[in-house]
Amino acid sequence: MYQASRTTLSLMCAASVAALMTACGGDDTPELQNPGASWPPQPTVTAHRGASALRPEHTLASYQKAIEDGADMVEPDLVATRDGVLVARHENEISGTTNVAALPQFASRKATKTIDGIPVSGWFTEDFTLAELKTLRAKERIPANRPANTAFDGQFEVPTLQEVVDLVKKESQARKKTIGIYPETKHPTYFKNIGLPLEKRLVDLLVANGYRGKDAAVYLQSFEVANLKELRKLTDMRIVQLIDNPANPPAANGAPRNAPYDFVAAGSKKTYKDLTTPAGLKEIATYADAVSPYKEVIIARTAANELGAPTSFVADAHAAGLKVHTWTLRPENPFLPPTMRRGNVASPSERGDAVAEITAYLNAGIDGFFTDDPAVGRAAVAQFKK
Repeated sequence: MYQASRTTLSLMCAASVAALMTACGGDDTPELQNPGASWPPQPTVTAHRGASALRPEHTLASYQKAIEDGADMVEPDLVATRDGVLVARHENEISGTTNVAALPQFASRKATKTIDGIPVSGWFTEDFTLAELKTLRAKERIPANRPANTAFDGQFEVPTLQEVVDLVKKESQARKKTIGIYPETKHPTYFKNIGLPLEKRLVDLLVANGYRGKDAAVYLQSFEVANLKELRKLTDMRIVQLIDNPANPPAANGAPRNAPYDFVAAGSKKTYKDLTTPAGLKEIATYADAVSPYKEVIIARTAANELGAPTSFVADAHAAGLKVHTWTLRPENPFLPPTMRRGNVASPSERGDAVAEITAYLNAGIDGFFTDDPAVGRAAVAQFKK
């Protein structure tokens, strides 16, 4: 999809801030990149991994489609290559989202590693240079739910963060509209422990591209806590504490999955549930601007898997001075409460009434949400505002 010169540019951009300022265009749309405290519009529609219901996730095509469909922000999850370049993948293990397992030249790279306390087998970004990673092609991660996306398998590269930023800046300028970027640092403790810390790389790249402090059209997010506190020391850009499902059961090997991994690594007994309390939210507000919990923290499901009554979470977070975004609102039947499923309700790919689910969360008072289909999210917001 991109010529060699494009990959070379990405390598140059990752090498140094000076190279970024020169090669990546510097501060060419300051009024769109740094719109100020009144941005983003509320409720905010964030494209989860791009328009991942319509294109393979974390590809430039997915982000492009999300922008076309009205997303206020796009979300690249970030991991590092062996040569320290930030790339957009949901996980550093890439056999589920690329064709790496089918390429004999990389067969020997298969490995088993412990990621956040859990053994994982496959191929990992940190074992590939950017040039090697660029020879791979993306594929649909959940084909049973999104069979139409498999038509795009093999077409798209793994994008660098710089390429995502370039796309966002280009589209913002073309549309005369601020489109934000909502990067997530994935497995930050793990990457720090292998000598590829994510935090400074991320901030340096954004600053070199003209994003400035709290006025920037940026939210920085993580499921861990220590790295967000480190990011706060590096930048005034808006920060978001992600909160996973406090009810997550342990992994098969007994590793806890209901707490930030940096808590687990430090021997702390605190869990995500502790972060959802009024006291926990006040602590989050000392280093973050917003909080983004798993959706059932805001509206718990009933025994019949329907939406129950909203909890006090939104009010508690707002009382602490935090904006509230939630994740992830998806259009396919399996992800929806039973009464919102449509057509063949047992179908893994048929779509239900996702607007109804999003509306329930808007009525609960959230400030924004992550969706796999920004067009549906935009329709829900438009209907809600009438």
